[in-house]
Amino acid sequence: MKRFIDKFMEYLRSVRNASPHTIANYGKDLEQFQTFLTPPGTSTPPIAKIKHQFIREYIGHLHEAGLEKSSIARKLAALRSFFKYCVREGALKDNPARLVPTPKLPKRIPSVLSAEEMSGFLDQLATIQNPGSGRRQKKGGDVAALMATTAVIKLEDGLLLRRDRAILELLYAAGLRVSELTGLNLVDMDQKDRVVRVIGKGRKERIVPYGVKAAEALALYWPEREKLLRANYGREGGTNPDAIFLNYMGRRLTQRSVGRIVKKYVRLVNINWDLHPHSLRHAFATHLLADGADLRAIQELLGHQSLSTTQKYTHASIRQLMDIYDKSHPHA
Repeated sequence: MKRFIDKFMEYLRSVRNASPHTIANYGKDLEQFQTFLTPPGTSTPPIAKIKHQFIREYIGHLHEAGLEKSSIARKLAALRSFFKYCVREGALKDNPARLVPTPKLPKRIPSVLSAEEMSGFLDQLATIQNPGSGRRQKKGGDVAALMATTAVIKLEDGLLLRRDRAILELLYAAGLRVSELTGLNLVDMDQKDRVVRVIGKGRKERIVPYGVKAAEALALYWPEREKLLRANYGREGGTNPDAIFLNYMGRRLTQRSVGRIVKKYVRLVNINWDLHPHSLRHAFATHLLADGADLRAIQELLGHQSLSTTQKYTHASIRQLMDIYDKSHPHA
């Protein structure tokens, strides 16, 4: 089985152009399944001997271990893809994982800040750099009332405000996934036309525009970026001069670091908000939809393969309307 797993991993890399994150997860999932099939003192059964009953037992084992349904569904998806590959290669006649049902997952509606809350959050960072700046608000949007009045953003060692503001602005302005943001290179950005070339899931390419506020934040970040490269010139391990977003060592910023950056500023602004980098992507889609953007256009901007994936934002938008109704209508 190990030989087929290795060949499948190579297939994901070279043929499917899967992301490193997907390849790593699928590899772990398949190794875990192989370990389950190989108790101490036994050998792994041949690939042709693996029946759907084995996979059902494995899924039951994961349930008993307390794993989330979403994690179990992902592991089952990895097995289906693997056995589908084995069928294609002639090692199996049928895919045994097809007979195992996917755990029913609850439909999750993204939790999204209002446009006023999001603007207020980003404007706090802009105001520190450039007092008096701020984006145009919609009527009735009293940002000051929405934001925590005691929120003060402090710079700590290793925390680069100009870089961080550019990250937050671009995540919201272009609706990028974190992996897409950290993978950006200088050649991917056209500053004149304010568009960025994004390599999304499955190595699919798309062009996404970004707005004036993100452009302003990036303009303030470029000198900071040059300082980082100069300060780390000649450092062991080198720098990443092609990457747009760098860490304090002049290397490409990691997805985990972006997550920490978002959490840091969110806690300082409003400790009750539970936001992560993907929340800015949710906000991007929901706010476009609320302002009348076509669902197909949003699908293209987000890089969704299926329109049904994009449609979850219609539910989030309706929920926001209901919240406004409940708060505002005298007979609600």
